[in-house]
Amino acid sequence: MSDFSDLIRFIKSQFGNKEFVPLHEPSFLGNEKKYVLDCIESTYVSSVGTYVDRLELMMSSISSTEKSIAVVNGTSGLQIALKLVGVKDGDEVITQALTFIATINAIIYNGASPIFVDVDLDTMGLSPSAVEKFLEEFGELRDGVCYNKKTNKKISACMPMHTFGFPVHLNELLKVCSKWNIPIVEDAAEAIGSEYHSKPIGCFGKLGVFSFNGNKIVTSGGGGVLVTNDVELGIKAKHLTTTAKIPHPYEFVHDDVGYNFRMPNLNAALACAQLEQLDLFLENKSELAKTYRSFFTRRGINFRTQMQDTRANYWLMCLELENRVDRDLFLKYTNKNGVMTRPIWQLMFKMPMFCSFQKDSQQNALFLEERIVNIPSSVRK
Repeated sequence: MSDFSDLIRFIKSQFGNKEFVPLHEPSFLGNEKKYVLDCIESTYVSSVGTYVDRLELMMSSISSTEKSIAVVNGTSGLQIALKLVGVKDGDEVITQALTFIATINAIIYNGASPIFVDVDLDTMGLSPSAVEKFLEEFGELRDGVCYNKKTNKKISACMPMHTFGFPVHLNELLKVCSKWNIPIVEDAAEAIGSEYHSKPIGCFGKLGVFSFNGNKIVTSGGGGVLVTNDVELGIKAKHLTTTAKIPHPYEFVHDDVGYNFRMPNLNAALACAQLEQLDLFLENKSELAKTYRSFFTRRGINFRTQMQDTRANYWLMCLELENRVDRDLFLKYTNKNGVMTRPIWQLMFKMPMFCSFQKDSQQNALFLEERIVNIPSSVRK
């Protein structure tokens, strides 16, 4: 397929026939200005304030978890989550190479190494069968702790990423990781509002982490939230992310090496207003996905849709093209003609700083890397 002119016209028609259609822009349709102004007038614009508390309560409700901790960004949330499940210097974490770099950076920040295991074609996220195959070959339980026979390092965690908001096969992954005593940290950066078997993404692992970056469905400009059903871990996360300071009216006493990963109240005010509209945003994007699916199916193009027993939030909607040649032609034509599109990420093991880490065949990840493109996915006003 080399003529994309009708596609350009169609996509632009969905977004008011604008000259340029971005990939995903934020939508401020509610109380954003009101809450931000209220925060400014209160003078509590930094890391303490009522909006931080409100945001954490809202996210616990949305994610069906007992404890939520607002943080400065999703990456820092992943870093702390891995630390809390026991990832230490020299350990290893099973994850996917088909992801945004923040997933891998969070592992490296803990002094650990990623093990790149393949994804499933249907979810584009970490494959339970590939994880099982890897562990059957390289895993070894020593006194209930999983080690990698090849490297002799402890495998301390498994971190799937719900690609573009499409949930991974969680039941199967939980079963595999339970067998090998490996805790799961959900990288739910892209998956707010997504569901698996009618339960919110983020509540399945030991901890889950969401991103509120400016290009997400819900944004606080920059920011993220760590969620968990383990209240003790949640309290520890809050403590570590707020410089490990012991509460006191005026003394500065710290009992651990903490992190200044606090979300400012100003950002939390914006996030609260955004979260109030989450259901509206999700419905709006679901309708766009239906429209896209109808258009592309008639043209023989595979538009990726949610799977049975899941709800995808359709953060970034995507097409699967026939091959890399078609992909590159598509990207060049659309971006040249005012429709912003992007390829899926370059596989992490192809980057010079990550190329030495252990990986499996990556057959599915390589297939998807050559074919998947994202198309404009904003909430339509």
